[in-house]
Amino acid sequence: MNIAVLLKSVIATDEPVVVRNGKIENSEAKWVINPYDEYGLEEALRLKETRGGTVTVLSAGNDKTIEALRTALAMGADEAIWIRTEDSSGDEHVVSLLLAEAVRRGGFELVFAGHLSVDNGAGQVAIRVAELLGWPHAGAVVACEVGEDGTVRVTRDAEGDSESWEVPLPALLTAQQGLNEPRYPALAGIMKAKRKPLREMTADELGIDTASGEASARTTRLGLASPPERAAGRKLQGAVREQAAELIALLRNEAKALKER
Repeated sequence: MNIAVLLKSVIATDEPVVVRNGKIENSEAKWVINPYDEYGLEEALRLKETRGGTVTVLSAGNDKTIEALRTALAMGADEAIWIRTEDSSGDEHVVSLLLAEAVRRGGFELVFAGHLSVDNGAGQVAIRVAELLGWPHAGAVVACEVGEDGTVRVTRDAEGDSESWEVPLPALLTAQQGLNEPRYPALAGIMKAKRKPLREMTADELGIDTASGEASARTTRLGLASPPERAAGRKLQGAVREQAAELIALLRNEAKALKER
């Protein structure tokens, strides 16, 4: 099978996040593959091992993206495509157009992506790509089996329950936690990754003008700030009845969480 995996490079979840002048200070931060995308990559690699074929990873972003793509190659992907953009956290509309065109040109039969990204949690890009391609899509997949009849059978998380679907190929699936346990890159894989192709592309090469028209960004970030520091707790004194009365007064007058009847 010819399989593609959409990846996003994100700041590692154990890294401190510092906001300065309305921007995240990330020059020294460690960048990794978005954890949900790792589930998609692992599933693609398992399908390749059982059914043969190739796995290509694609990502749109700035040069921070390269490390994530190299890691994917070390895990077992055959090829990486880096679509260079100025901002790795850019508008989902533009990123979707870029990735969809790259997938269209690649002739892929199946595309995996993460259910969402841990940095903004929008969960938009993969679904937009499926819509742009005119492909069926199944989200939050926790089990996957490709049949011999040109379909893929999936079980998806449905907010505490599960649903089973049969989707015709080509299709796009987004991976939910529980689909599998992603592997760690072995030393041999890390060495082989240095010889695997990492192809750089631009929006111009894909025939997409991101500066104007339909391919321009649809959203603009107006501001970014750290959450306010949490105020110190308050300990209520007196008997239980007095504490209850004071708590109700605080919720009504200070927190504005209660209204007068």
